[in-house]
Amino acid sequence: MRTVDAAGLKIGDDHPPRIMGVLNVSNESPYKPSVFNDPSEAAAYVDTELIGEGADIVDIGLESANKRLDVLSAEEELERLDTALSVLDHVSGDAVFSIETRYHEVAEAALERGFDMVNDICGFADPEMPRVCEAFDAAVAKMASPPDLTRPGAIEDVDDIYDGLEHNGFTDKTIVDPAFGGWSEAKTLEDDRETFDRLREFRGYGHPILVSINRKNFLRDVAGRSTEDALPVSLAATSMAVERGAHIVRTHDVKETRDAALIGHEFKRRRVREPGDVSVEELDVTTTGDAARHLDRVGSDPDLAAESVTRVFELEGLDTDDRDALAAAAPDAGVVSTGRDVGSTGALLIGTPAALGRLEAVVTDGSGALEAALETITRTMD
Repeated sequence: MRTVDAAGLKIGDDHPPRIMGVLNVSNESPYKPSVFNDPSEAAAYVDTELIGEGADIVDIGLESANKRLDVLSAEEELERLDTALSVLDHVSGDAVFSIETRYHEVAEAALERGFDMVNDICGFADPEMPRVCEAFDAAVAKMASPPDLTRPGAIEDVDDIYDGLEHNGFTDKTIVDPAFGGWSEAKTLEDDRETFDRLREFRGYGHPILVSINRKNFLRDVAGRSTEDALPVSLAATSMAVERGAHIVRTHDVKETRDAALIGHEFKRRRVREPGDVSVEELDVTTTGDAARHLDRVGSDPDLAAESVTRVFELEGLDTDDRDALAAAAPDAGVVSTGRDVGSTGALLIGTPAALGRLEAVVTDGSGALEAALETITRTMD
């Protein structure tokens, strides 16, 4: 996992989670507490409510990405950029300033005049965006999106997120964003839940991860909360997201989100990362999906993923014949089968998904109950 330097702010596994606070200079944005058109008022908000509460990055949006609203042109965004630049002139606090845009012309103008970073909500649909970011040596958050400047983040299937992130490649300072939220009519709450469940897979790109999950519908749905009452579920999800590998959390609730992110960071599993002539890094791989993304990244066969992680299952209620059948078949399948005390009815099965899948085929003389148990194991690994 590479570390990205965003104007001196280090973003990556070896650094604390970074908090991205939000300021909008677009009156149509739905979250009104973050919307300003007076630069001095906006700067005061940034200093007190964002940087003052712990934001490392301030993301300034020129327009709402709400799919129900008309998309602004690059020229219209540029007209609003002066307001955003005036905010920078009035701010006294220290943070990395990010411009949210889909257009390379806007990104270039912002970077030329004081912004440090770009948040591209259309995922390099503008093919000139990576060139501009590289020219300024700027970090860029790339949100998964169709290759269409009018459809930011309108991913309709979770597996399509990967195509969206890969469109027009990556810069050395790219941060990937899997695009949570209802960006298209076809996207469902279940899609967001699946994306969250598979969050570790995005580590397979080797780039830091940004998540924007603050008060999102898929979280509110779990607890049956309104937007106003959804802060607790957002904070719970923030800790989980950081534990699963997120490096930046974009939020309107800076102080609370910072604390939740630090808890996720503190209690995540520590893995080996040793620099040297030959560096060593233990990858954060817990599923075949995680492994497949890493294998694909290094040009290996993703089908090897089934042999790349280990699963452990406990069976209870076995009779002596079934335990003997498992013990006899396990070595041929490449599975470790270990029982407990003599006379017990339990056993542990330890192996890769591929090996555990083979076990069902090589067990002979097992009871119907054992066959059903092995079918269950195989089915959980599809």
